[in-house]
Amino acid sequence: MKERYPVLKEAEPFYFEGGKTGILVVHGFTGSTQSMRPLGEAYADAGYTVCGPRLKGHGTHYEDMEQSTYQEWIASVEEGYEWLKERCEEVFVTGLSMGGTLTLYMAQKYKDIKGIVPINAAVDIPDMSAMEGAAEPRFLDAIGSDIHAEGVQELAYEKTPVRSIGEITALMRTVRAHLSEVTSDALIFVSKVDHVVPPDNSREIFQKISSLKKEIIELDNSYHVATLDHDQSVIIEQTLAFVRRRAQAKKHS
Repeated sequence: MKERYPVLKEAEPFYFEGGKTGILVVHGFTGSTQSMRPLGEAYADAGYTVCGPRLKGHGTHYEDMEQSTYQEWIASVEEGYEWLKERCEEVFVTGLSMGGTLTLYMAQKYKDIKGIVPINAAVDIPDMSAMEGAAEPRFLDAIGSDIHAEGVQELAYEKTPVRSIGEITALMRTVRAHLSEVTSDALIFVSKVDHVVPPDNSREIFQKISSLKKEIIELDNSYHVATLDHDQSVIIEQTLAFVRRRAQAKKHS
């Protein structure tokens, strides 16, 4: 599928060359790399090699997204993962919303991933499941910018393709069925108030993954797009501490 629209400003993929530890940062459904760039820049400033891929059909126009599939979204993440693998000895993956879903998928498939950080990850959204297979309407209202902080906007589509809802529902169903196959160390962030993904998703993920080392952190002052919200610094600091701990554990093993 060839995208027909140009990539929006601030929606471009980003790459930062750093040390031998890589961090893959994945944006969410209808969103763009803009929602993850502050994290990517902070991780790069800390010396890590960072890749923020743009998911196929995202960051351009919702008509492009309508033509993309969840397999293409997976391929976009895998390309970023391969870019990091060429440069790094170990790779961590973090993602927001559907980016968290894709993070879990990557951990299920690639057992060498050292750690994962899902942020308000989605495995079951009943409102979306109810729309699966619908022919009309073609587009729904936007779901982006669920942010508690005033004056902050997520760069996301103003409409949501119903066809794409079928794609994310299929992806969630696949990932949810295989949660027990996740064995990477996991740091899970969940907003107490989220108007897009029910917080119970993160609690189910925490319970069902097989990771020996796993932790869940509740975010008190952010809505769904927590990476752009009041708790952004908490996510950055805790993620960097998580990565450092994992690197220290490797040194002592």
